[in-house]
Amino acid sequence: MITVTMYSQQVCPFCDRAERLLRSRGVEEINKKMIDRDLAARQEMLLRTGRRTVPQIYLGQTHVGGFDDLVELDRQGKLTPLLATASQ
Repeated sequence: MITVTMYSQQVCPFCDRAERLLRSRGVEEINKKMIDRDLAARQEMLLRTGRRTVPQIYLGQTHVGGFDDLVELDRQGKLTPLLATASQ
């Protein structure tokens, strides 16, 4: 099973939408790192991604970006194969 990590915040409509999209593509478990509750997680996100906005999503070790990036991957038909590849 693929490890999905999502840096998120408690109130974040884009995070909720990203989670719904991932679950609709078969992702059962998402490791959420809440940057509004955990300053270490916020710092980790900044160091790993160089970005300040949430969500920031990793499929395995692959950083796919934020919600718009995730949707674009899905529109291009690349999300499902990436999920399958990362889970092997």
